[in-house]
Amino acid sequence: MRRFLNFLYDAAAWLAALAMIGVLVMVLTSIIGRLLHFHLPGTDAYAGYSMAAAGFLALAHTLKKGEHIRVTLLIGRLQGSARRAMEMWSLSVAVLLAALFAYYACRLVWQSHEFNDMSTSNDATPLWIPQLSMAVGAVILLIAFIDEWVLELLGQRSHEGHADDEALHNE
Repeated sequence: MRRFLNFLYDAAAWLAALAMIGVLVMVLTSIIGRLLHFHLPGTDAYAGYSMAAAGFLALAHTLKKGEHIRVTLLIGRLQGSARRAMEMWSLSVAVLLAALFAYYACRLVWQSHEFNDMSTSNDATPLWIPQLSMAVGAVILLIAFIDEWVLELLGQRSHEGHADDEALHNE
């Protein structure tokens, strides 16, 4: 199961990287089009869709690598069972919020498909298509939070890089 979950998080990260390349391609196409006096309709919209896909698809991988911003002011001072209880509470809230986010993201995709919702820009893309990356990213983030919750419950969650190395991530 661990290999599958790690593959899922890595695959989502690779898709996010491809989406970032999509942003680059759309922006370069728009710039080159202006220089050579041609316009490819929809480049701005597709750059935006790709940017959203990159952001949402990268969430779970970022969480699993310990790179999400955490406020460790309180939890960093706790030790033992108090710290474990606070971690479980925090992860439980995160699972609940991620579940709500995933539910409403999937619901939005379904409603956009049902109502045949179209982009208002000149590309006229059915909105459920770019919204799908948001829903997939939200569901994978939910899976990652559940994974973290179970690891913490079993006492297998690594706390390296969370509180002790926080000073290294200050910018």
